[in-house]
Amino acid sequence: MYQPYVQFFGPMWPAVLLFYFLSCFLKGVNNDRLPLMIPLHKLKELPRSLRLRKAASLLSAAERRLVLLGKLPDNETKYLASVVELLANDEKIAEVSLEMLKNSRFTLVNIGADGKEIRRAINTAHHIILNETGRTQADWDFIEASGTLDSSKRRLFAGMQVYLEDIRSPFNVGSMFRTAESFGAEKLWLSPLCADPRHKRAERTAMGCVDVLPWERFSSDPFIAPNEVGSSIFPFSKGPFFALETGGTSLADFSFPPCGILIVGSEELGVSPRALAAADASLGRITIPTWGAKGSLNVSVAFGIVMQAWASALNPNLSLSLS
Repeated sequence: MYQPYVQFFGPMWPAVLLFYFLSCFLKGVNNDRLPLMIPLHKLKELPRSLRLRKAASLLSAAERRLVLLGKLPDNETKYLASVVELLANDEKIAEVSLEMLKNSRFTLVNIGADGKEIRRAINTAHHIILNETGRTQADWDFIEASGTLDSSKRRLFAGMQVYLEDIRSPFNVGSMFRTAESFGAEKLWLSPLCADPRHKRAERTAMGCVDVLPWERFSSDPFIAPNEVGSSIFPFSKGPFFALETGGTSLADFSFPPCGILIVGSEELGVSPRALAAADASLGRITIPTWGAKGSLNVSVAFGIVMQAWASALNPNLSLSLS
């Protein structure tokens, strides 16, 4: 079927064909319709399991387009409202979920609804239908607004530094980068065995913070290597240090330093004996009191609690923004 094009364009025909398909793709992305839009009557006629999967894909694509474009065309929003209305008539869905679907549809047909309200309505419907299919959304599938962070807007506390020692999970590393940047950390130091901040899952949870927060990875254990002036380890070796670990001073009673290095150990083993010895010889340990049966927290959660307390101690007027 491509023979006439081969004869006409000669050796350039593969490039021309690629350009044609790329143009068609871009036109499909930027036109006034969803790429996955199908007639409602056909969607209704599908077997329930297939209908739910198609609807979940449709809602996911719509949310991504909304994030990308900032606004959906009116006809597309009306179409989505009709899809959600169709789903809200599924008697096999729990009543509480049906009520939420109806609320989502009401938002989609509301002319005054803004982009955030529309996105929440689409997102809610998507997750309800996703659960009905027996699937759950993985963390790396979450949709985030595109764009990069402006490092010039960073407000930091000079001297507030952190040492991540053997944090194994990329999710935790990314989350800790985001937390450290949010609370004004000057720099992060990473142990040789710490997960890679450039891992796709770490970057997903860091949400751009790996690019704006200065960090450095040691090639060997900094508490063993010689502390030579002029080496990259020298500024680190001066400390002072304090460790997030059990058996220390309670969070409420700890005196946070204006300058210091917080040591956070691995998820499984905590802070190493060598790093803990350095902390004990310096500012000591900080401990978060717990009251539950488990008696422990995820490392990134515990880190967030300590960083907020440290930043608040340095700036009592600090405001906290969660998302």
